[in-house]
Amino acid sequence: MQLAVGARSDVGMIRSGNEDNFFAEANERRGVFVVADGMGGHAAGEVASEMAVQIVARHLLPMASVLDTDAADRIVQSLRDANRAIYERMLAEVDKQGMGTTASVLVLSDDQFLIGQIGDSRIYLLRDGALKQVTKDHSYVQEQVDAGLLTPEQARYHPYSNVITRCVGASETVDADVYRGQVFPGDVFLVASDGLTGMVDDRRLQQLLLARSGPGRIVDALIAEANGRGGLDNITAIVVQVAAVDAQANG
Repeated sequence: MQLAVGARSDVGMIRSGNEDNFFAEANERRGVFVVADGMGGHAAGEVASEMAVQIVARHLLPMASVLDTDAADRIVQSLRDANRAIYERMLAEVDKQGMGTTASVLVLSDDQFLIGQIGDSRIYLLRDGALKQVTKDHSYVQEQVDAGLLTPEQARYHPYSNVITRCVGASETVDADVYRGQVFPGDVFLVASDGLTGMVDDRRLQQLLLARSGPGRIVDALIAEANGRGGLDNITAIVVQVAAVDAQANG
């Protein structure tokens, strides 16, 4: 598998600190990518997102292939372990009360992707010029959209658009959504915190991802776009361009 990767986090235009964290590592066998957007006030959110990224990466880096029979379980378990560690630290330290984090996890190998998702950071797939949001937000406004009470456009500008219904570390247990699918040469994945997706709509994301540039320059353009529109939150983006895939090793 040949992957080209760009990744960066930016504090944005308003916040004094950055509560986002990310991890991105790719080799010829597979790629592991994580974006976590922390919450809980000064320092606590940054601690939660850093813990999530470190724990998930430590679990998943030894994984040989997403085709392994236990691959999905390993992603879910990595998020459960992160949840438990953050929750126990929140209980133990007074200044960490209410801390938690989103976590969007993407693993690529062979000709497949595997995703674990908690919260409202997002993973998109650009294929054949069309952009699709692969993950579904765990948020109040998404529930209202699902119920037919809000349109996606109304949800975007709703005063509760940043209220999430599921996160890592807020309670003793948490459930992760898992997504799996095939990967083709030419695919482009975007893993991003809502500091990007809340400021830049999908149509503009699509235009920027279609640029004939390397992933690092595209990440810079995405962050510049979010900051140009106000940069109200921390902004994190990982762009993964798929140059080649391997035939299923276990298939």
